[in-house]
Amino acid sequence: MNPTRSLSSEELRSAAIDVLKINDLGTMTSAAPNLYPHMWSWDAAFVAIGLARTNVPRAVTELRSLLGAQWSTGMIPHIVFSDNDTGYFPGFDRWGTADAAALPAGIRSSGICQPPVHAIALRHIVDRGRENGGADQEAAEEFLAESFDGWLAWHRWLATVRDPDGVGLVEIHHGWESGFDNSPRWDGPYSRIAPGAVPAYTRRDVLHVADASERPDDAEYTKYLWLVQQMAEVKFDDAAVQDVVDFRVRDVFFSAIMAASSEVLAGLAMELGREQDALELQGMAARFRAGVASTVDPETGLARDYDVLAKEWIGTETVSGFAPLVAGGDPALLAAQRDLLRGPRWMGFPELRFPLPPSTSPTSDAFRPRTYWRGPVWPFLNLLLGWASARDGATGLFAELRSASLQQLSDLQFGEYYEPFTGEPLGSLAQAWTAAAALEWMGTAREDASGK
Repeated sequence: MNPTRSLSSEELRSAAIDVLKINDLGTMTSAAPNLYPHMWSWDAAFVAIGLARTNVPRAVTELRSLLGAQWSTGMIPHIVFSDNDTGYFPGFDRWGTADAAALPAGIRSSGICQPPVHAIALRHIVDRGRENGGADQEAAEEFLAESFDGWLAWHRWLATVRDPDGVGLVEIHHGWESGFDNSPRWDGPYSRIAPGAVPAYTRRDVLHVADASERPDDAEYTKYLWLVQQMAEVKFDDAAVQDVVDFRVRDVFFSAIMAASSEVLAGLAMELGREQDALELQGMAARFRAGVASTVDPETGLARDYDVLAKEWIGTETVSGFAPLVAGGDPALLAAQRDLLRGPRWMGFPELRFPLPPSTSPTSDAFRPRTYWRGPVWPFLNLLLGWASARDGATGLFAELRSASLQQLSDLQFGEYYEPFTGEPLGSLAQAWTAAAALEWMGTAREDASGK
């Protein structure tokens, strides 16, 4: 194993700030140089959390830019295309969203969404602004008031359009919507897709990794593009998409984030004196918490996705199985999940470089240590699990995740994801949300040291 170099917290902080500056496009942050030159929805939320530790007004700008791309339906798209044209594929033209009636004028975006982490980021911005006082507090509170209706519309869209049966589970129509793009969670649903004719394409993502096997293969990618094509053919109309798309899965981890963020947004609504909206959001939070809990496999203790078209549960042993820890809820369930997370199939697996949960359990047949969402460790995800642990008073788990995460990130490479056994950074380096995670972890460390 490679030893992690010793460095001061100020060195780590300075390096993380530099990464955010490298990726700063002025009013939005690219996810990473070269490979990801645009704004991604849930990346932007984590970036805003990190930015709030150093520049509250810039954090506000990040979320304001994202919200400016919100569709008239309430959906927040998963990519907002910048003017930084580096040939990213699939680009705006390939998405075919120009003909979508709900696309705002002057906006170039994709036609699908990603998990709604944004209210959690908004909470961080407001808290950092109030800690700093003065102009920072004014900027944060003004943004809360001006943007609240947009976030509420986003949550309402998810709660209605993507949970039409009211079961408390968000339905996704593409693996990209989950953020866990090629996770083995989706192997079953994708195996049943037989793509029609897909126009020729040239991928760029494989040009930015040392080994193309780290990324999804071409057969998988063709299916990804086929789903986009299906949605584009009906102009991304919500009702029509559900009727034609070949991928319909109730995503338990997305649903957990919906539960957690709805609770946070309810608290912000109360601060604005919007009690009815707060009650509505609390109802959403309760519904999606219950939905997440209902998926837990009594044999494995892990939460599961549900394939709507095949009418079957998806029980692959991935980190999404810890969705209840994000959603919150029943203390007994959360305690059991923490024991699992710390156990020998996850953080306690003896060969791990750092005791952090891989995206797929090393004991699973689906585990691939270097392949995107099939095994590597994702720093932003550990931050989310840490945040939820702190929220629920699980201070021990929070401290473990923070300590190991700061050790992992001390290589100053800020990898997109990390090889779980060697600690090697993989994917695109100088990843914005990885740098943001480092800044937030260091901020919480200082708060602990000061007794807050």
